[in-house]
Amino acid sequence: MLDAIDKELLKAVADLESIPKGAYNIRKNGKLLSREVTANIEIESNEDGTGIEIRVKPGTVNESVHIPVILSQADLFDVVKNRFIIGEDSDVTIIAGCGIHCGSDKPEGHAGVHEFYIKKNAKVKYVEKHYATGPGKGRRTLNPVTKVFIEQNGHAEMELTQIGGVDEARRINEAVLGPNASLLITERVMTDSDQQAVSENKIILEGRDCKAELISRSVIKDDSKQDFYATLEARERCYGHLECDAIVMGNGTNETVPALRSLHPDAELTHEAAIGKIANDQLVKLMSLGMDYDEAVNHIIRGFLK
Repeated sequence: MLDAIDKELLKAVADLESIPKGAYNIRKNGKLLSREVTANIEIESNEDGTGIEIRVKPGTVNESVHIPVILSQADLFDVVKNRFIIGEDSDVTIIAGCGIHCGSDKPEGHAGVHEFYIKKNAKVKYVEKHYATGPGKGRRTLNPVTKVFIEQNGHAEMELTQIGGVDEARRINEAVLGPNASLLITERVMTDSDQQAVSENKIILEGRDCKAELISRSVIKDDSKQDFYATLEARERCYGHLECDAIVMGNGTNETVPALRSLHPDAELTHEAAIGKIANDQLVKLMSLGMDYDEAVNHIIRGFLK
């Protein structure tokens, strides 16, 4: 059964009001809470109980699977290792994420290691949100690791969002693309107070005519700190693009290091990076339309992270 805290966390990280329809796996405080499979999507626990394997049958389309993790137990650091095998010619959506409710002075945390094996001509949309809340002062930590292997003509679109309340985060994203495969990663992170977040990314463009795009949007408030590192490595004729933008507010600090590594003469790699404050003329324009200062700032941030 879901209590009020469970429902709040599921709503925040997976847009769920209750138990979802279709395939799902809900993990609470390090243990399986509830699971359902379908004819085309199988979910099994791994041997040591630390995660799951999800297998999507070839040709599966218009189906989704929810795999949220929720924590509300003091002094627990939950580690999950999940494996996804997406069959040929399938087109599915995976909704993940972790929500933490801290009610004490003791820490709580989660590390999710997700490996995706996307077969030929398959398509995946992966949505992952991280969120922490609660009246406790215990440190809240979230350390996701995502590894993606895309075969010929496969496609993955990944939306990775840190909503708020997370004191410490270290995200690692790795991908290897086969011939004519494509990958789009959009990462959005907002920190405040003295929170810290690090994002490390490495994408290997191994197959001929593959494409990858990594977009990062960061909002760094108060005394928080965010660092972003990304490498595109091209080993064949291919296209890759990095786009890293950060808004700094208060005494926030940011280090952004994009790297392009071309190992083939026909590779095309580009990057854009910008760090700065909210432009004053934007604030003036919105305030002239009737918004107060805080409303104008929030409007700009929402648009930037969207």
